[in-house]
Amino acid sequence: MLYALLAAVMLVTGCGSNGTNNGGGNNANVPAAGEASNNASAVGGTLGEAIEQGYITIGFANEKPYAYKEADGTLTGEAVEIAKTILERLGVPEVRGELTEFGALIGGLQAGRFDMITAGMFINPDRCPAVAFANPEYSIGEAIAVKKGNPMDIKSYEDIKEKGAKVAVMSGAVEIGYLEKSGVPSDQIVIVPDQDAAVNALQTGRADVMAMTGPALQSRLDAANDDSLERVADFTQPVIDGKDVRGYGASAFRIDDTEFRDAFNAELEKMKESGELLEILQKFGFTEAELPGDVTAEELCS
Repeated sequence: MLYALLAAVMLVTGCGSNGTNNGGGNNANVPAAGEASNNASAVGGTLGEAIEQGYITIGFANEKPYAYKEADGTLTGEAVEIAKTILERLGVPEVRGELTEFGALIGGLQAGRFDMITAGMFINPDRCPAVAFANPEYSIGEAIAVKKGNPMDIKSYEDIKEKGAKVAVMSGAVEIGYLEKSGVPSDQIVIVPDQDAAVNALQTGRADVMAMTGPALQSRLDAANDDSLERVADFTQPVIDGKDVRGYGASAFRIDDTEFRDAFNAELEKMKESGELLEILQKFGFTEAELPGDVTAEELCS
């Protein structure tokens, strides 16, 4: 069954399915051990190796709600759960995580520390030459948080620049480029290793603002449960190079793993059509408004 599926995928590079959903839960396409070995030989590459060994290693940055570990060590998040579902259907029953700072994820993938990135990474033309992005699994806008009462009256990236506010941003995050293109000087941008460090920078006064994507920021505020912090409700989305910013997040593969990427895309398309994608996203604070629509990685990379 899996062999037939993957053969079809190879013929329809990254295209959608005919609308048929696997159904029957995540085990519908998982092959027996002998079949997995045969499929691995037929498929080849990273996906074939993963099928043969029964697991794959993913890179993640401990960033809620995209990919993170629970207190008991369970690896989860919207990107992880989507990947787990798809990989199981492709014949890879186990996912192992490799925690990496966000800014080092692409380098770690290229160096072979892990086989794919599931970190909700935005697709953008600067990253596209370095990795093979799957099609997007969500789309979201930006958000900021400040001290309660918004003492500096910060409502946009332009306000950060004009009022000399210091803004905490996670290393490697797309917000760094947005801030720079909005004219915020480098000495106002406080680079931190992860989201919790951004919250801490705001709490301790090392930063006046923290900037993240909407769901990520809300999840950190909820976790902090700190009444001295608040999200800016009337934040103005940044306009970069004449375009309103809206980010599209996706899994990423090594440049030469296009066969793997295409197989992943085919299953992702089925999840979109069946509504299963939205069901997973909703568990992590996303809504129907954050669905990616028909936008493809190819469009976003051009």
